Amino acid sequence: MRRWHIETHRTDRVGWLRAAVLGANDGIISIAGLVVGVAASGADARTVLGSGIAGIVAGAMSMAAGEYVSVQSQADTEHADIAKETRELAEEPDAELQELTHIYVQRGLSPELAKQVAQQLTAHDALGAHARDELGITESLRARPLQAALASAAAFGAGAVLPILAVLLAPAGRIELVVIAVTVVALLLSGGLAARVGGASVARGALRVGFWGAMAMAAAAVIGRLFDVQV
Repeated sequence: MRRWHIETHRTDRVGWLRAAVLGANDGIISIAGLVVGVAASGADARTVLGSGIAGIVAGAMSMAAGEYVSVQSQADTEHADIAKETRELAEEPDAELQELTHIYVQRGLSPELAKQVAQQLTAHDALGAHARDELGITESLRARPLQAALASAAAFGAGAVLPILAVLLAPAGRIELVVIAVTVVALLLSGGLAARVGGASVARGALRVGFWGAMAMAAAAVIGRLFDVQV
């Protein structure tokens, strides 16, 4: 007798992975850019550190709120579509069966087999079949606003800790250089890890994230030097 095995796929991680990667990279780049810009302006280490900590609090809250609102909008759309489909199934079951049959014909089944499949799936779980095959809503890809918000905020905070530690450990007068070096290394590791978890090229992911992070810090350093404010 054949035994079925359970498979895991990377798409199961897409909801929290996207939010976590975005949050971590944003935390590293945003706070590193902030402290580099403040340090480049001539501020002392205490001011740089205070600016970085304030940036972490504001950034984490902003990431959580933004991610929650964005994903909640997607969830609202999904709920509205499912509610509409529920009404249609109750009011026009024959039309919905024909619609499901047509979907399977378009995917390559013969009309006879498509009708049999549609009938059996409708008998088993009509709403689930239409949500999956008509609306494209699956359990692994459904919008989860709270999960996305928490993952994004936590990842932002975790990423932002790195440039703050660099500020604390950097010798006097070397904050800018130390933060840049630590941030670039952290971004390369973050990009490579995210690519590995997602099944993409590790080198490409690392270089992509590292490049844009370096550009962001370079821009922040230029702005800081333009102001050249001694605190």
